[in-house]
Amino acid sequence: MSGLESVTPDPPSPFLPLDFRVPEGTLMHRVYPNGYASNEFNPGPNGAGRFSFFGDPQVSVLYCAESEEAAVAETLLRNVPIKGGSLQHRVYRDRVMAGLVTTRDLSLASFMGPGLRALQVDAYELTDTPGETNYPQTRKWAAAAHAAGFDGIVWMSRRMNNARCFMFFGDRVSPADFVLARGTARVFAAGPDLDWLIRVCLPMRITVLQDPGILGA
Repeated sequence: MSGLESVTPDPPSPFLPLDFRVPEGTLMHRVYPNGYASNEFNPGPNGAGRFSFFGDPQVSVLYCAESEEAAVAETLLRNVPIKGGSLQHRVYRDRVMAGLVTTRDLSLASFMGPGLRALQVDAYELTDTPGETNYPQTRKWAAAAHAAGFDGIVWMSRRMNNARCFMFFGDRVSPADFVLARGTARVFAAGPDLDWLIRVCLPMRITVLQDPGILGA
């Protein structure tokens, strides 16, 4: 099998994931375009990923991560090589980050740890597959979790595997199920939050390239 072919099997039948409970009051972090509200779901098709989008009509989604660093790694750094490189200014200039707190308990299909074994699949087949050519296959698993009645899915970040990632289904979870955590907003375009981004990227051998207009002033 070549690296461009799908490595992900179809979801098993019956589809019986472990239930991962996110309790009310859980803090998570989201990086998103600054034209969105912090708790606004992405209706697609722009921003399609490993587990979105699926359905007819498409199910809107909201992605978050357990830590600020994982949220950055899964979005801004997703196309930077693992050996390091540069983060272009155009990638982060219109992106912001916020902490969201859940306002009710949520039930997620677990695609991590024992949850993978329960579904008879390995991480390299589902959550750690290389590249977007396999995404039509991995999206089948999100669709299966949705059909099973879950509010979303949870898995370990591929790019920062010490933190969980979350995807919530917009027809099961609403913006009202999240509130903005005070003091958590970051605007990466300039200032202290850009300095924070530079510090986060430095140990990963990633150079954050700044606005060429400012540098040339």
